[in-house]
Amino acid sequence: MKRPKPLKGFKKFVNNRKPTISEVVREPTAGGVIFRRDKDKQIEILLIQDAKNRWTIPKGHIEQGETAKETAKREIGEETGLTDVKVLNWLGKINFRYRRAASLVLMTTEIFLVKAMGDTDALKPEEWMNGIKWFSTAEALDKIEYDDISKLILLGLKKIRDDTL
Repeated sequence: MKRPKPLKGFKKFVNNRKPTISEVVREPTAGGVIFRRDKDKQIEILLIQDAKNRWTIPKGHIEQGETAKETAKREIGEETGLTDVKVLNWLGKINFRYRRAASLVLMTTEIFLVKAMGDTDALKPEEWMNGIKWFSTAEALDKIEYDDISKLILLGLKKIRDDTL
């Protein structure tokens, strides 16, 4: 009896498999939903466009000895150039995971509501960014790539209106 030929593409499939996950890495991060009011007193939300052209909020890793609130303020300054900001309310936490080589990364991001003060047009994006822009609330919700962040933006808008910020 003749041995059957392997399925076409089977070797390619077997050889292209990702290595098994050898470690789980936890990465705590923090960021903020940044808002301001325009000349007509309408709320605007600041979004950044990452290297993959996704619109999101500024966020980054919590460093040793730093609180999530301190991280949010620092990351906003680093990623947007805005240093005159007031971190107001904690909006919530987002959990997501992704794969980095043989590691499973579990990322938890603490999100705060942040009011931009002073010269809010003096934006200085980091080199890796493809864009940074103030959007109307409707545009921001339309542009944002992540549903979890959209929900927190809506929660932030409710807090702004309820507290008349």
